[in-house]
Amino acid sequence: MIFIYQKWQSEDMSISNPVINKVTTSNQDLDLKSIIHEAEKNVIQIEGQNEDSTITGSGFVYNKSGDIITNAHVIKDADVIYVRTANAQIYPAAVVGIGEDTDIAVIRVPQLAGQYMEVEKESPSEIGDEVIALGSPHGFQNTVTLGIISGKERNFTVDGFNYNNVYQISAQITDGNSGGPLIDRKTGHVVGINSVGTKDGTIGFSIPITEVIDEMDQWSHEAQTDKLDFASTSDIISSKDPDQIQEDAEYLVNYFLESIEIRDYVNAYALLSSEMQSKSSYAQFREGYIDFINVKFSELKSTIADNNQVQIEASVTIEKRSKEEEKASKTSYAYTFTTKYENDQIKITSITATETKE
Repeated sequence: MIFIYQKWQSEDMSISNPVINKVTTSNQDLDLKSIIHEAEKNVIQIEGQNEDSTITGSGFVYNKSGDIITNAHVIKDADVIYVRTANAQIYPAAVVGIGEDTDIAVIRVPQLAGQYMEVEKESPSEIGDEVIALGSPHGFQNTVTLGIISGKERNFTVDGFNYNNVYQISAQITDGNSGGPLIDRKTGHVVGINSVGTKDGTIGFSIPITEVIDEMDQWSHEAQTDKLDFASTSDIISSKDPDQIQEDAEYLVNYFLESIEIRDYVNAYALLSSEMQSKSSYAQFREGYIDFINVKFSELKSTIADNNQVQIEASVTIEKRSKEEEKASKTSYAYTFTTKYENDQIKITSITATETKE
């Protein structure tokens, strides 16, 4: 028995079909493309309207209630506020709280409750930290700029708002970026609210989230959704001009193809109309795209009909590899998408693809 015991200790045991695999962790930075794609799901375009003008800015969902952080100057003069999400959906919003001296505000969109961005509530950023500045993820407002924290504790006043202890960043900030998140490159967490930029766009300023999060949390906890003032989504849709409808449709298709490229099939499936989803389950939809390893597409071309239905054409080159194939194959297709409004929200209603010769 002693001999057997010593032999067990000195020899490795081999297992032909192990049920436990060694799991390794990596301290490498998160993939930049994945950070941006995930963040854009919760970065919102905000439009505040009054009788004289429309002000456009950005914001981001930061809690489970569908509350969106933005700048006060984006919404302070608005009679009606509505938001446009990354997948071109439009919802009315209501003010939860707004700063008088500090350029911060919180608005609520109950339809966006659930998914949100992680906010860094305790540790301030330091000079030299790499950051990503995101603006509205829609149309010409869609901007992603990279930079570093180039300064701290900057103090100044603009349009009646006091900016105290703000970050100076090398990432560019423009008007459409106001209210958008400043994201830490390593963690993917929001560390600031992009607020002001110089006229030449070379320097931006972002309000540290650690400085203002307690006040915004208090607004959120005290707000009762049934007592907030929301606009009508139907009125917003009916007032849209054909150019805006085409722009929304093109963005939706662009976002669909980007989701397929990054293998976010759940997000892509959510962009389909209820009729398309009734004809194809998520599992069937995913199976149709699972072999795609690279997707490249040209600029989209669209035409609009009288019923606000939009037809969009795109040349798409797909590199794919099936289970039976050892090498990847590359094929070009002419894709045609159609979109229309369903329950006041734009959706993809059909997708056709025809193989083309390069």
